[in-house]
Amino acid sequence: MVIVVTGASGLLGTALVRALTEEGHEVVRLVRRAPRDPGERTWDPTAKEPAPGLLDGAQAVVHLAGAPIGRRWSAAVKREIVRSRIDSTRLLTEAVRRTATPPETLVSASGIDFYGDTGEAVIDESTPRGTGFLAELCERWEQEARKVPARSVQLRTGLVLSRDGGALGPMLPIFKLGLGAPLGSGRQFWPWIAIDDWVGAVQHVLRTREVSGPVNVVGPDPVRNRDFTRELTAALRRPMMPIPVPRLALGLALGDFAREALLSSHRARPKKLEDSGYAFRHTRLDGALAAVL
Repeated sequence: MVIVVTGASGLLGTALVRALTEEGHEVVRLVRRAPRDPGERTWDPTAKEPAPGLLDGAQAVVHLAGAPIGRRWSAAVKREIVRSRIDSTRLLTEAVRRTATPPETLVSASGIDFYGDTGEAVIDESTPRGTGFLAELCERWEQEARKVPARSVQLRTGLVLSRDGGALGPMLPIFKLGLGAPLGSGRQFWPWIAIDDWVGAVQHVLRTREVSGPVNVVGPDPVRNRDFTRELTAALRRPMMPIPVPRLALGLALGDFAREALLSSHRARPKKLEDSGYAFRHTRLDGALAAVL
């Protein structure tokens, strides 16, 4: 299968491209610079019109490109985050429509933040959208992806665990110093997934035509933030700070990002993945941390 991937140089894209290539697929990476090898094509995700032939020969497209979210949100940062997702997805759906033999599948990134703060409730793909900047962003993002005249899958990804970055990137230096602590009350659920399961889930979605629409790409056992903190300190053989980081301090440092991404609770289950037969490599957080660290 010929698979076009955007965001191929990022943490998730790099791991996915490697796995798809090892599986025998031909991967075409869309890049913003001049191509350096036959596996690359140039694209401009801010363009009004897709370049001719952008998706020629592709059977599937995996769209992972987007500006980073994990930072304090000014008005300008919010505009950048929105444009990098909405405009690029709109461009790709138009490219699919203009391709003589269009790809059969578009797999597009989204986020578990679609649901907003859901507290103690167990949520799956049938749960309606929540409130907040990220929830509204995810809804608009997914709406653009669904306009494609092909099977459309939206990856509502949780916290991806990898030694190379992702959710653990900003945490590991702090935890290695013995300064790891729960955030706020620590009661909020954090849905996590090891990076090899994230890659495996995307591969599963690509080959399982019955799967479409939103898919929660999370492990089967979400944990509370305080338990996540305890497991990570244990995996690193470091102590856990006895006093949590106050909500006020997080808000002052990171603004709305802290409230919506770090302090919100998502007790999400991967119903569509489980119902369609995906077998998780890591079902418990302690085992996943041991594997990635």
